Amino acid sequence: MTRSSMVAAASALLLMAPAAAGAGEGASGWLSGDWYLTVGVTGLVAPNFEGGKKYLLSAQPIISLGKAGPEARFSSRNDNISLALVDDGHVRAGLTGKFLWGRDNSADKLKGLEPVKWGGEAGGFFEFYPTDWMRVRSEVRHGIRSHSGVVADFAADAFYDVTPDVRISGGPRLSLATAKYFDAYYGVDAAESAASGLSEYHPGSGLKLVGVGGAITWKVTDPMTASLFGEYSRLMGPAADSSLVKERGSPDQFMIGVSTSYRFDFSM
Repeated sequence: MTRSSMVAAASALLLMAPAAAGAGEGASGWLSGDWYLTVGVTGLVAPNFEGGKKYLLSAQPIISLGKAGPEARFSSRNDNISLALVDDGHVRAGLTGKFLWGRDNSADKLKGLEPVKWGGEAGGFFEFYPTDWMRVRSEVRHGIRSHSGVVADFAADAFYDVTPDVRISGGPRLSLATAKYFDAYYGVDAAESAASGLSEYHPGSGLKLVGVGGAITWKVTDPMTASLFGEYSRLMGPAADSSLVKERGSPDQFMIGVSTSYRFDFSM
């Protein structure tokens, strides 16, 4: 997928959502109704950098805002910060964003490489339910400050309620990115090669990873949930071909963690 096609996809998502939401009603009509705000935190053990093979404990926020749909929705820890502009219980679309921590490259395996600044990604998402036990979601985001590339994530999750309060879920993951994203996280120019000892590497665009993830979610109370999750992904294409991964890291990336979130319901 080229950068132009990924940007076009993101633009389509962003334009489609408000247009659909505003069809037949004004802005005030769309704002009125029942809304929800979900906030929480995730603690996880994951590689210390993309493509790394040393694992560290870290934390990430959970934030989701949208209009309450007619049916209960499935959510995943892979979902980034979301603002739903369309939500009818079967199809949901809107804006999404992701905060990116910086990479200071103080670790021995990263010394000599240019640091990656903290920043984020912003774009759009679209999800739907092909059956009553599966959700398919896509996100297309453009980098802000950390990188100037485009990233597209795709996930499908099947879910099953073991009890009214306990749900198991899981499914495949796939991610693509443009050259500017890969250059920020996996590229090694001539100066970096001389300073770090890594082979020079100039990535292009392409497939970033394929993987699979699963979770067990417990509804502690009606608005509060807790989750145990695990994921495995295999770096592909420009990421797997990077000298950083080949010479000092690993294409096999594992993650395990726990999360808790609380949902606030309100009306406008």
